[in-house]
Amino acid sequence: MRTGQSDSDRQIRETTLSVVAPAHNEQDNIDLLIEEVEAALEPLGIGYEFVIVDDGSTDNTRAAVVAHQSNRPWVRCVAMTQTPPGKGHGQSAAFHAGFRATRGRLIAVLDADLQNDPADIPKMLDLLEEANADFVQGDRSAVRKQGDSTIRLFGSWVGRSFRRVLLGDTITDTGCSLRVMKREIALQLPLEFKGMHRFIPATARHLGYTVVEMPVNHRHRHAGEPKYGMGITKRALPGLVDLFAVRYMRNRRRPVSSQEHCLAIDEQPAPPKAEHTHA
Repeated sequence: MRTGQSDSDRQIRETTLSVVAPAHNEQDNIDLLIEEVEAALEPLGIGYEFVIVDDGSTDNTRAAVVAHQSNRPWVRCVAMTQTPPGKGHGQSAAFHAGFRATRGRLIAVLDADLQNDPADIPKMLDLLEEANADFVQGDRSAVRKQGDSTIRLFGSWVGRSFRRVLLGDTITDTGCSLRVMKREIALQLPLEFKGMHRFIPATARHLGYTVVEMPVNHRHRHAGEPKYGMGITKRALPGLVDLFAVRYMRNRRRPVSSQEHCLAIDEQPAPPKAEHTHA
């Protein structure tokens, strides 16, 4: 592997991997997040970029990202527009915008709160190739069993059970944002609909792609406030409504591939003969 590449060298390399992270009021996490992504990916010797999506932040998140661009040209900032005052559009919409801004043939996804560990991304890239898969989904369950409360673990079990029954979804930790996928998958996900980020691996499988899982690290939030509440009204009920919506729309999905057919050369009609007049 090549190491110690200059920024100019990195810029002219073809972008192989795009890392996408939605961020809403994560100013105190941005510096360390960028440093950790660089430390994880630079030794690989591939072209990469880091697309951070500012989803309606009211703090200095956007400025913190842009400040890195002078000496890290692979850092990009995509800002969501038309966000409600003081709020963002949510993870689904931010992923939708970030995926369309990417240039790499592969996309890695992680949260901006530093709970996901960028050091897992190289191992996920290796597994993607070794398993001849299209998508690698992170699984935090082994680590979270040691630190999560009984109520949270029970809620996760209930959610998995409903997804398994209604969608046939056997993904262990669909709530883990850390994943690697082919870009073509990311562009097909209907993430313009609120809540669809919860069903990314299940949708990829339904589209016919091979999804494998890999145990990953999980850390406590470094700084800032959690963006998702707990309880029935804030997580459980919206998640259940989204689950039924996905089931309904999935059953209505139809194949859209097509093929153009043309006459073979020997089957094509001969051009009309020109008429000649004699004076």
